[in-house]
Amino acid sequence: MELVFDGHNDVLLRLWRNMKAGGDPIAEFVNGTPNGHIDGPRAKAGGLAGGLCAIYIPSGELVLKEPDQNGHYVTPLSVPLDHLPSLTTALEMASIALRLDRAGAWQLCRSTSDIRKAMDAGRFAAVMHMEGCEAIDADLDNLEVFYAAGLRSLGPVWSRHNIFGHGVPFAYPMSPDTGPGLTDHGFELVKACNTLGILIDLAHITEKGFWDVAKTSDQPLIASHSNAHALTPVARNLTDRQLDAVKESGGLVGLNYAVTMLRPDGRDNVATPLSDMVRHIDHLVQRMGIDHVALGSDFDGASIPEEIHDAAGNQNLVAALKGAGYADAELKKLCRENWLRVLGKAWHE
Repeated sequence: MELVFDGHNDVLLRLWRNMKAGGDPIAEFVNGTPNGHIDGPRAKAGGLAGGLCAIYIPSGELVLKEPDQNGHYVTPLSVPLDHLPSLTTALEMASIALRLDRAGAWQLCRSTSDIRKAMDAGRFAAVMHMEGCEAIDADLDNLEVFYAAGLRSLGPVWSRHNIFGHGVPFAYPMSPDTGPGLTDHGFELVKACNTLGILIDLAHITEKGFWDVAKTSDQPLIASHSNAHALTPVARNLTDRQLDAVKESGGLVGLNYAVTMLRPDGRDNVATPLSDMVRHIDHLVQRMGIDHVALGSDFDGASIPEEIHDAAGNQNLVAALKGAGYADAELKKLCRENWLRVLGKAWHE
């Protein structure tokens, strides 16, 4: 079994919703559930050894716009969120992450050595990520607090605008060049992350925002869960020019399992073959090289191919990649080592 360190999941969101409904998020993760994609038993069964676990403030349920007669759709951006309610929700999710660590259900990791130790011990290696920074104040005071709690990765925006920048909509076909980039506060956020050693994730930002980060950050460029725009032209995917910049910076792109970002038609249809996933991996590798491609499933945050179904089916993708000719040494890089390399650089290790 090839162990996988995954670049993005929304398991904290699912556990938080369970808690709000009266459930026990710790028991749900430890004992397993038929709901969603990730829990302890299914992660172990599928070789999912850890990943970046997102604190994401929901904007209600995301419902993709129905395609028109040409198969095109543009889903309106979610409205901006207020800071204080977002901070409350983010603290509740961070609390779940810390409680899981204290209960021994997973290990909350703050360094690559922490990740390797957790994987060696058979414990899920969780890294606290923030997807959209509505919980962060304009003066960045509570960024320090989240860092002390274990935050080691963040995306300035989700697919909505905030005080730090602008997000791209869920739309097909559409360029990622959909609006402005970073705000003045956004530039200060990037600089603060560089100083602290917090990875900056470009997965939901506009193309202008991507280039703003590229000219400001001293880190490798990372898009934790994005695919190739040349193959599936949704606004969330990266153009070849962006992929070239990721390669030049020593960064990586994590393959998103979301079917809307894999299929040539951009449709939300789980009857999406593994060959579409391999096709995107092939393009990313051919454009950037094997050292700059990884996995970023979006488990618990998207519709994924039915042949994978959940974390327990992760090895089906590994088998498909092996069948497509990827050697063991290449699979090791795709599945975990590339992530560990770029995390170490972003974290000043």
